[in-house]
Amino acid sequence: MPYDPTVLADWQIAAEAEKNMPTPEEWAERLGLRKDEIIPYGRICKLDYLKIWERIKNRPNGKYIDITAITPTPLGEGKTTTTLGLIEGLAKRGKSAGGCIRQPSAGPTFNIKGTAAGGGNALLIPMVEFSLGLTGDIDAITNAHNLTMVALTARLQHEFNYSDEELAKRGLRRLDIDPRNVQMRWAIDFCAQALRRIIIGLGGRNDGFMMESGFQVSVSSELMAILAIVKDLKDLRERIGKITVAYDKRGNPVTCEDLEVAGAMAAWMRNTINPTLCCTVEYQPVLVHAGPFANIAVGQSSIIGDLLGLKLWDYHVTESGFGADIGFEKFWNVKCRLSGLVPNVAVIVCTVRALKMHGGGPRVVPGRPLPEAYKKENLELVEKGVANLLHHIGIVKKSGVHPVVCINRFATDTEAELELIRRIVEKETGAACVVSEHWLRGGEGALELADAVIEACEKPVDFRFLYPLEMPLRERVELIAREVYGADGVVWTSEAEEKAKEFEKNAAFQNFSTMMVKTHLSLSHDPNTKGVPKGWKLPIRDILIFTGAQFLCPMAGDITLMPGTSSDPAFRRIDIDVETGQVKGLF
Repeated sequence: MPYDPTVLADWQIAAEAEKNMPTPEEWAERLGLRKDEIIPYGRICKLDYLKIWERIKNRPNGKYIDITAITPTPLGEGKTTTTLGLIEGLAKRGKSAGGCIRQPSAGPTFNIKGTAAGGGNALLIPMVEFSLGLTGDIDAITNAHNLTMVALTARLQHEFNYSDEELAKRGLRRLDIDPRNVQMRWAIDFCAQALRRIIIGLGGRNDGFMMESGFQVSVSSELMAILAIVKDLKDLRERIGKITVAYDKRGNPVTCEDLEVAGAMAAWMRNTINPTLCCTVEYQPVLVHAGPFANIAVGQSSIIGDLLGLKLWDYHVTESGFGADIGFEKFWNVKCRLSGLVPNVAVIVCTVRALKMHGGGPRVVPGRPLPEAYKKENLELVEKGVANLLHHIGIVKKSGVHPVVCINRFATDTEAELELIRRIVEKETGAACVVSEHWLRGGEGALELADAVIEACEKPVDFRFLYPLEMPLRERVELIAREVYGADGVVWTSEAEEKAKEFEKNAAFQNFSTMMVKTHLSLSHDPNTKGVPKGWKLPIRDILIFTGAQFLCPMAGDITLMPGTSSDPAFRRIDIDVETGQVKGLF
């Protein structure tokens, strides 16, 4: 029987479910894995990707399902909860089902967002391990990233202190790094706004080179973005070597390979290519692998996780960060292009409260009580807000993938509101629209969703990318702005357009992925503009470049690689039971 999430907190549900969680050895037997293909880490394990892949790579793929969403409220609409609930629902229908989700950063976990483990009876376990570092992938990325900065700052100091002849005696050549043009910062897996800009190297000549520096949250590292898209160690090693750390005084890139640190970074990250195996509270398998930002990076769990899951079970569920305008667009045009995989279905998660927000409801602020308008029936707000949902359905349809709308039901939703959404969606788009109660009832509450997905998976898919790789960068951005966001066009700053022209001239950048940088809180660049804005143009003010991940990132707004910690962070409620060691307060 499902636990009662109206009485028990997520961490309490997790603690109860974990009492009967399969051991690594039991998972090996259940999934048909060999003993040397699992790497135990206490109660959980990593899967040795290279060994397993070599043995099962010729198996047929299962069905491939992506979970996306409408433009969310700042509270989120439950994509991970729906991902886990769908896996549970498919299993209740007797299907072999599993999935792959992103690893959460300690930054959001201890801040305002929480752990990203789902919720209620659609929850990932073991929740504490998942929330607090898991098997160490983010730690490895942090260390590899910071080793790069150690190599850079040490090299700056030595080149400042020594002549060319003295450097040559030490087997070094002068890289002539420009300390005012360093691209990377230090990394830490917390939201520490006080570390965004710092001065390092204070002291004498043996204490480093004094310069401005700073920190970024670990999951924003280019190394995390790389982990999400590689297919093997060779790919990982090559991409690490190409990362641009800084520029020299002539404007030429200085890479990890130039600093002779790429091999050591790859050594730190050698085990990160192996996904970690966790499960739902109903004991279906879920891989956890990678956790890149969804704005400057691809915002997906790993390609490796999807390749493996599609061979290990018949229905594989993955998740895209943010709404369909950002997460699904990158899944569609970047992740699927790099992986070669074709999805069968995209589930679009929506909530009544989000539709009310898009219909003109009051502002929703994390950490503050939800306004009354979201707790009482209001058909007018819902009807106006459905336009945002219809727009996201249109985005998915442009890819040729079949959309299924999942209304993630809350206790305050009324039957009239739910029926209104169903009626409009089915009339306007023909897409299946179902109500799911997985948070409350687990797999039993997701049976209607599972049935709709199973049915959609049997339909042929006419998958097509939005643009060919041969399309110039500015044309790609224009197409994304018009076809995905609904803009009337693009406005470039002179600096951004000049950069775009240079990238278009250089054939080396033709295969780089276009990774749009835009707020997730609106279809437009303005987070305060809700619904489906009309009569606007997308402003592009700059283009970031990530040479290891091979991303060109047109920026339609400000971005910080180091979020701040709020005045009411989650760490205020997290503690341990000193008698049992049980962690409590995670949500």
